[in-house]
Amino acid sequence: MSAVPVTNFEPGVVWTSGASARRYARTAGVLLLVSFVAGAVGEAYVPSKIIVPNDAAATARNITAVHSLFRLGFASYLIEAVCDVALSLVFYVLLKPVGRNLALLAAFLGLVSTTLYAVAEAFYFAPSVILSGADYLKVFSPEQLNALALLSLRLFGRFAGIFMVFYGLAVIIRGYLIVHSGYLPRVLGILFALAGLGFVAQNVALVLAPAYASNFLLAPIFVAGPALMAWFLVKGVDVMRWDARSLAVATQLE
Repeated sequence: MSAVPVTNFEPGVVWTSGASARRYARTAGVLLLVSFVAGAVGEAYVPSKIIVPNDAAATARNITAVHSLFRLGFASYLIEAVCDVALSLVFYVLLKPVGRNLALLAAFLGLVSTTLYAVAEAFYFAPSVILSGADYLKVFSPEQLNALALLSLRLFGRFAGIFMVFYGLAVIIRGYLIVHSGYLPRVLGILFALAGLGFVAQNVALVLAPAYASNFLLAPIFVAGPALMAWFLVKGVDVMRWDARSLAVATQLE
């Protein structure tokens, strides 16, 4: 991606031009689209076809009967994780003219969120080992192995949720920066911030009051995410306002 060097400002800094920022925005739109599709497959479709609540035997049968689908769920997460890591960088580049430190903090929070979710995904993958039929597992009865497989999937669901505060905080900060950017619509920033608050609220509820940890708290992301993705793909950023904002920041560093 091209960038326009600015001289007489902070040494060693290369400032992104408005035209290049638009390409970053298009990239963000593509990454969001792939991430949403992969997330829908790995976090919604596949679990709905495999996990039978409170029925360890049925869940185990599903895992072994459609093992390729089970592995597809994990592969979908890997795709989603790669997109999320890349988005941490792309969002930083897009939002750093508004507030470099806040944009960097959001990037760090996003990376921490992806890392912690990866730990949870280890529990998702564990049943493929537990139900593999290996000789060293014969000390367990089939019923015990089935229970362990379902327990592992339950732990995956719980651990995936209790650390989402990091993702929520990253989304709130990005929403705040979008609101104050001037080159992206304020309404998208407000929607994004509300979506982040939903993640934080559900996280707090899961830890302190699990009975109130409703998935409805996550509803705003299903509006904010597709809206921001569509805007990035269709409009990108306002190039003139981007250049003006970047020039103003650069001038302050003279």
